[in-house]
Parts: sequence; C-alpha cells; structure tokens
Amino acid sequence: TASDFAGQLNVHVNHLNRALREVTEKTTTALIAERVLQEAMVLLKYSTWNISDIAYALGFSEVTHFNNFFKKHTVKNPTQFRKSALSEK
Repeated sequence: TASDFAGQLNVHVNHLNRALREVTEKTTTALIAERVLQEAMVLLKYSTWNISDIAYALGFSEVTHFNNFFKKHTVKNPTQFRKSALSEK
C-alpha cells in the first residue's frame, strides 16, 4: 500500500503522494499496481510457478483477487497471458 511504501521511505504518505504526482503524474497506488503487474507478467512468462504461487508471492491473499487485478489491467486472465506468452517463444 501507499502507506507501507511511505513507511519504508520514512516519509508521510501525503508527502509521498504529492511528490510522486508532481514527478510522474500518477498516484502512488497506480505506480505500485504497475510494478506488481510488471512482476506478475515476468513470473508468468519466465517461471514455472503456478498461478497461486505467483499470487501469494506478490502479496495477494486470494488467487481470485490476483486474477481480477491482472484481468483488469491486461484484459487477459493470468492463464491466458501465460499461454499467449509461451506461444510467442
């Protein structure tokens, strides 16, 4: 979360949000989501981990939450993405 990230940086969450918005024109939450999505795509494409292992490794408490998150940002579910990524190799 944004507050976890701010805590790791020892800054107030409002300061972090304001600074990131000025520099990137994106919210802290959006930037975190982009990074999680990027990592998910790499793991789906290059690892042999199953979907649930990837979901838990990325901090999702339920695989369905990961599936919904992934589909919201890519239009494909993780299984579809993995199949299409493997067919491109």
